[in-house]
Amino acid sequence: MSEILCQWLNQEVKVSQTVSPKSFAKAFSSGYLIGEILHKFELQGDFSEFSESRVSNAKLNNFSRLEPTLHLLGVQFDQNVAHNIITEKPGAATKLLYQLYIVLQKKKKSGLTGVEIQSMQPLANARQQSMKSEAFRDRLRNLIPRQTDFNLMRVTHRFQEKYKHMKEDLVCMHFEKLEKFQKLKEEQRCFNIEKQRLSRRRQNEIMAKIQAAIIQIPKPASNRTLRALEAQKMMKKKKEAEDVANEIKKFEALIKKDLQAKQSASKTSLEAAGQTTTDLLNTYSDDDYIKKIQKRLEEDAFAREQREKRRRRLLMDQLIAHEAQEEAYRKEQLINRLMRQSQQERRIAVQLMHVRHEKEVLWQNRIFREKQYEERRLKDFQDALDREAALARQAKIDFEEQAIREKEIHEQIAVERAQARYKKHYTICAEILDQILDLSTKVADYRMLTNNMIPYKLMHDWKELFFNGKPIYEQASIKHLPAKPSAEQLIELEKRDLLDSNDYEEYKNMVGEWALPEEMVDNLPPSNNNILGHVIHRLVEKSHPPRVKSTGPELPSFAIKGCLLGKTFSGKTTALKSLQKDFPVQILSIDTLVQEAIKAFHDNEKISEALPTKQEAEEETLPVLREKSKETQDLQNVSSPYPVSEEALPETEDKTILSTDTNKTVKVEEVKSSDSFSELTARARLGAKSEKLLKKGKSISDMLLVNILVNAINEIPVDQGWVLDGFPMTLNQAKLLEEALTGCSREVLELEAKKAQISTLAIDPTASKEVPPPPSALDFVILLDISDNSSLDRMNGTVAEAFSSETSPENIIQRVAAEKQDMDAAQNLRDQIQHRIIGFLDNWPLLEQWFTEPKNILIKINAEVDKESLCRKVREMFTTEIMKKENEVKKKLEEKEAEKKEVPPAEPLALPPLPPHLEPEKEKEAQPQQELSRTPAKGKPPSGSPKGRSPVRKGPVKKSPADSTDVLPVPIVTPPPKPGSEEWVYVNEPIPEEIPSFLVPYWELIENSYINSIKTVLRHLREEQHTVISYLYKVRTNFQHFLRRPDHKQDFVSQWQADFNALPDDLWDDEEMKSELHQRVNDLRDRLWDICDARKEEAEKERQDIINESWLQDSIGIMMNHFFSLMQAELNRFQDTKILLQDYYRGMEGKIPIDDIKRFIRVPLVQLDSREILESQLRIPLISRISISLDSAMSKPKTKSILKGKIDYSLENVEANFEADEKLLMDTWQQSSLAISHMVAAEIHQRLMEEEKENLPADTKEKSPQMGTNKKVKKEPPKKNKADKKAKGKSPPMAEAAPVTVTADEIAQMEKRKELMLKIKEEHLAALQFEEIATQFRLELIKTKALAFLEDLLTKVVDVYKLLEKWLGKRYLNEMASVEKLTEAARYHIETSTKIQNALYLDQEDFFINGDLKVFPDPPPPVRPPPVEKEENGTLTIQQLDSLRDQFLETAPKGIIGHKAFTDILLDLVTLNLGTNSLPSSWMHLTQPELQELTSLLIVNSEFVDWRKFLLVISMPWIIPRKEELLETLQRFKAMDEEQLGTITFEQYMQAGLWFTRDEDIRIPENPLEPLPFNRQEHLIEFFFRLFADPEKDPPQLDYTQMLLYFACHPDAVEGVYRALSVAIGTHVFQPIQTTPVITEKTSTLTDASPVEEYPQLKGNFVSEERELREDREGKEEIPENANTEKISMERLLKVFQGGKEVQDANRFATHLQMENAYSENFIKVFRDLGAKNLEPVEVAVLLKHPFIQHLISNYSDYKIPDIKIILQRSEDV
Repeated sequence: MSEILCQWLNQEVKVSQTVSPKSFAKAFSSGYLIGEILHKFELQGDFSEFSESRVSNAKLNNFSRLEPTLHLLGVQFDQNVAHNIITEKPGAATKLLYQLYIVLQKKKKSGLTGVEIQSMQPLANARQQSMKSEAFRDRLRNLIPRQTDFNLMRVTHRFQEKYKHMKEDLVCMHFEKLEKFQKLKEEQRCFNIEKQRLSRRRQNEIMAKIQAAIIQIPKPASNRTLRALEAQKMMKKKKEAEDVANEIKKFEALIKKDLQAKQSASKTSLEAAGQTTTDLLNTYSDDDYIKKIQKRLEEDAFAREQREKRRRRLLMDQLIAHEAQEEAYRKEQLINRLMRQSQQERRIAVQLMHVRHEKEVLWQNRIFREKQYEERRLKDFQDALDREAALARQAKIDFEEQAIREKEIHEQIAVERAQARYKKHYTICAEILDQILDLSTKVADYRMLTNNMIPYKLMHDWKELFFNGKPIYEQASIKHLPAKPSAEQLIELEKRDLLDSNDYEEYKNMVGEWALPEEMVDNLPPSNNNILGHVIHRLVEKSHPPRVKSTGPELPSFAIKGCLLGKTFSGKTTALKSLQKDFPVQILSIDTLVQEAIKAFHDNEKISEALPTKQEAEEETLPVLREKSKETQDLQNVSSPYPVSEEALPETEDKTILSTDTNKTVKVEEVKSSDSFSELTARARLGAKSEKLLKKGKSISDMLLVNILVNAINEIPVDQGWVLDGFPMTLNQAKLLEEALTGCSREVLELEAKKAQISTLAIDPTASKEVPPPPSALDFVILLDISDNSSLDRMNGTVAEAFSSETSPENIIQRVAAEKQDMDAAQNLRDQIQHRIIGFLDNWPLLEQWFTEPKNILIKINAEVDKESLCRKVREMFTTEIMKKENEVKKKLEEKEAEKKEVPPAEPLALPPLPPHLEPEKEKEAQPQQELSRTPAKGKPPSGSPKGRSPVRKGPVKKSPADSTDVLPVPIVTPPPKPGSEEWVYVNEPIPEEIPSFLVPYWELIENSYINSIKTVLRHLREEQHTVISYLYKVRTNFQHFLRRPDHKQDFVSQWQADFNALPDDLWDDEEMKSELHQRVNDLRDRLWDICDARKEEAEKERQDIINESWLQDSIGIMMNHFFSLMQAELNRFQDTKILLQDYYRGMEGKIPIDDIKRFIRVPLVQLDSREILESQLRIPLISRISISLDSAMSKPKTKSILKGKIDYSLENVEANFEADEKLLMDTWQQSSLAISHMVAAEIHQRLMEEEKENLPADTKEKSPQMGTNKKVKKEPPKKNKADKKAKGKSPPMAEAAPVTVTADEIAQMEKRKELMLKIKEEHLAALQFEEIATQFRLELIKTKALAFLEDLLTKVVDVYKLLEKWLGKRYLNEMASVEKLTEAARYHIETSTKIQNALYLDQEDFFINGDLKVFPDPPPPVRPPPVEKEENGTLTIQQLDSLRDQFLETAPKGIIGHKAFTDILLDLVTLNLGTNSLPSSWMHLTQPELQELTSLLIVNSEFVDWRKFLLVISMPWIIPRKEELLETLQRFKAMDEEQLGTITFEQYMQAGLWFTRDEDIRIPENPLEPLPFNRQEHLIEFFFRLFADPEKDPPQLDYTQMLLYFACHPDAVEGVYRALSVAIGTHVFQPIQTTPVITEKTSTLTDASPVEEYPQLKGNFVSEERELREDREGKEEIPENANTEKISMERLLKVFQGGKEVQDANRFATHLQMENAYSENFIKVFRDLGAKNLEPVEVAVLLKHPFIQHLISNYSDYKIPDIKIILQRSEDV
């Protein structure tokens, strides 16, 4: 099945990745290929969102998108299937693909698309499917771990593998340790066995000694009778006799055997003898012989007898000896029996002594063991004491180290904070420097754009951006803003808003660019419209009444309130404890209060029954306080001096009760618990909340802490002062505490002050008085200032007190237990100290600013003093604050008494009677005004108004506008005040409620529209200024580029020069040819002048085209439209203000607001294009501009000329157009001014008409409203207002007008009504006229500024046009002058008859002769021949040395050659046929004996010659190096040899160099044909590399140590050996003093043997050499004490003394040696003699003392430089 699916996927579907059965699960694990299959069948529309990545997020995304599609197809797919596919479970992907294959084949047959299949599904199923998809995503997200989890698992797996390896290593190490332990244990066991064996052996020896001391007494025999003893004795004797008889028998039998053997032998001998006798008798037959035999037989028989006798005698002697022995044995037995008793006694005594000895040993052992036990107990006890002491010391050391670490941590934190501050400061400075750089570059750019004439406005804008920290350059374009602008676009918007605000402020205040011009300086600008400001202020108060604020207690208390702040361990608690002893103040610590609150909750502290009414009263006052009722506030103020604190507490307490009240299914237990909770005191409830937070592991909130603190303050008597210990700690706590204690917040007051100043176009001077700030909640704040290190030191000192005390050994356990508790507390403190210090440092700057503004109540005390001094300072400060508080309270009481004395005269001023329906409203208005006047504002004054506020008047509090009606009935003696002046009393009649709700948003709309319009226009003017500058710069640069466009004058000049130089030489002096050449020059000049004229005409045409462009007219038109838009904004503001005043005063009069059917006046704009637009399509009218032609401009008289100096007729059209634009601007201004005047006149006329209507009879009055309603068409809002008026406002007047009779009171009221109407009219018309004056002034200012702006623009453009003309003329003159110069140069060469070699250049307006470029080349200089080396004084050249090297290298590659072969080669070279070029001429006279002598000088103790040494000698002269130079060169070579191989390449060799360099004083000959001198030193350096390098390697490698050994050769052989040793070791080897005589003797013999006397000419050379040697010896350094302490190995020593040849050693310790190295065995013996048995390196000083080495050095001459010049000189003389 997998193969079928693979074939389908690869061939039919053709997925992007080739799928095989092996990689099936892995290929589909990401879900990408499944999505691709569905996409190819047009089922997966969001396939572009799929990802090929194998991270978990990509897989989750892919399968989440696949799930709806698969469910749509009906394929079984859930989170388990997805998880199996993702985890590559075998068969999961195959099963899904098989189902998908079947479904897709069916779909292919049906021909349905994905959209059709989806549309066929019901809507409910679709919604259910979407919900299932969301659930699938969530479940799949839970099943599939995140990629971070995968990464973590991968990292975990890697670390687990690492852990396994480490564990295996640990196991191996443990096994090795175990093996070592087993081995040690086995060794210990063997040692113990051996020890036991030895002890057993010793014990056996002791027992043997004891046994030896015991006498062995034999066991006594049985007690028998004498007869038995005698019988036994007889038996024994008989037995012995038998034994003797048996032995005798045996002896006799043995003798018989011998006799028989002898007899048989004698018989045979007799027979043989008889036979022989018969033979002999027969032969000789002599009787004497027979007699002799008989005699011999007789003698033998006698001898046998004698032997038998002796044997018997011996046996008898043995029997006698045996008997004697038996007798002695019997005596000994008898003696032993007699001494038996004494032996038993001795044995018993020995056993007793042995037992006593064992008892003594046991007793001594027991005593020794008891002593050991006692010593062990004492030792254990002492160890315990020492251990405790050591632990105490270690704890002290740990504590000191911990203190040091804490200081280091603190210092690190301080450094990090300092670095953060520095980084912040550095960032700020970097930003400032970047802004300065941007400003400088911007100024430089605009200096280039404006020719160093930067406008003031641009510089001012850049400075504003710079001072506000905004970038000068544009960060991003804001022309087309997206829905979510980028950060750069937001910055650009902020920049634009900033510049718009500055421009608007300048425009509004008429400063800066909008300052009054000179012609308007005499006209004073209009001041603020006070009437309009009053109207707006009253409307705002009606629409947004101020909040009612709580007031403080009327009678101030003498109780002082303060807090003591500082870092941890600054001494707060200590100082407050001492302060509490001297002053009756209450100390409040927040920690203690929280603990007491929690304890009160645990103690179930409930409300006492004696005070239920008070608690109920407090609970009843809560909702009333929330409604801000004044009566309840007064009651609360009387009951408690801190009402807000009582209010703040139950708000959070009753949350649980409120929640239980709202819940309908409350259980009985919960109700009981809530009841019991409500019965608790406020402190207990706060403690419960605190404990709940602490149990959850959270910190107590600031609000809860403040509630606990305020609850404790309320329990303190009013007359008693209190001081807070370390509270508040943050700015939020300080704000909450002040709000709880004073009932007001600074932020709320500032926001309300800002809201009170909504209007910015009109200001009410009576409402802009500053309100004094509210009193502070605290009277003083004392800061105990202490450094961080001092705080840490005090903490460490406190904790260290536990370690300073020493206790006796009996109290160890108690001390340890106490120390545990102290250590826990100290550890907690140590853990928190850093956080506390950092928290204080972070929060204190904000707290310091809070306590110093607006009133400075902060007192700082240096707490880094002793305890007594700190307490004394705090007492002094506290006393000072108490005195200050008393003085302030006395002063307030005096002021209140003075106010009470001033208040009674004001009481008779009663308010006029108000209508019944308006009295509550008046009370409400009076209430907020009084409250607002009582609650002083805190903090800085609100910055809502652009102008400053008038100073606060002293005396009684200013009354509200509602109270201003009291002044109306007062008789006026002085002339009537003008409306809007300070003496004017504004009309504050009640107005309908709909009027403020409509007019306040309308006024806000007026203001916003006016401000936005002004800002938009000013922004466009600002941008237009940038556009003008850029355009003029572009015009100048383009014209300059046009003037510099390429011409073809140089082509004519080059052609003329080529023709001129091509003339034949014989025609140069011909006069006719010269005249012809002059004529050619004239033709060239005329042609070049024609080109100049044509270019001038083109430039003039280009300038005229620039002038005739429509850009200037368009720019002027756009700017005029901008100024017209400013006029339109002023007109709109005037018209809207007129309508607002009209509606306001008509509402006050009780009239219906009229709907003005007239359209708003529109200022026409200039039409910039010539397209015809219907008037019906225009919202704003357009006027076409009249472009004045040149002819009409010339015919008109010029009233004003901008052109100065010479008249340019091309610019007259520009000036004429400007005059037309100026006239258009003036006409528009006049029309706007007239429109405003007409509107004011119409309003006055309307007022007069209304007065006339009011004077008509009553019936006409009743009819007029109906006629007005029928004639006028009103809008919806006025209709609604009218309906509201009918519903609300007109019912009381109808009720009053019901009676027919008119009383005197009514007549008086009507008179008052008329007076009020006249006053309203007067005030209305005055406000309108003031607005008219201000608008007319603004329009005149806009007109003046517009004219100046247009004139300035025209001046800039005309200056640019004139500058173009100036550049054109100047360039034309310069080009003509350059042509004249060219003509003069050509005529000069014609007259002098010389060719022009250098090229003539006519570049634009410059003419010059290019000296670097020649028309025909100079003759080439001669080539210097290469340097050639010459022969000097018989010295071989480098070439000859190389040829010799090649020849020797071919013959003997190893460098060693036999002396005969060497002599033959030299002999062949000196012959005429072979050696002409190989050797110098002085060598050609050498004979064979001389060559052999030369070879003998090179042979040293062998038959071979080192040809490299020979070439080194004959290459002289070169500088013989000193020993220091050799070592320095060796070090340089080693530095180049990074791999320490001992070889270097040619590049490294040349880079390191030798001790001499090339010749620096080579003189370069002045003659270029003479070759350079040959640098022999440089070529010698290269030759030495070729000489000593190994040519078989590629590249050649040089053994630098072997080479330097060759250079160690010296005229003195011994010195050469020491130089070679120095090179081999790498350090300086000093020559012992005792070797000097040997060297002197050797040199003397050499000098004696040298033929100096025979050849006097060589005397100088040898004398110089001897002098050098002598100076060298005399100039040697003194040998230091530690000289020659370096060690040298056998290998290096053999390298110095190369004995690889046949050597005849003259040493007395050696013979002729034939081996690989002749000295190796001797050196081995030397090393072993010196103690190096394993041939390890030995010291050089020790080695040099050995006799063999000394003798070898004195006789080794391989390192001597032979003097072959003697032979050469001698051959020359011969």
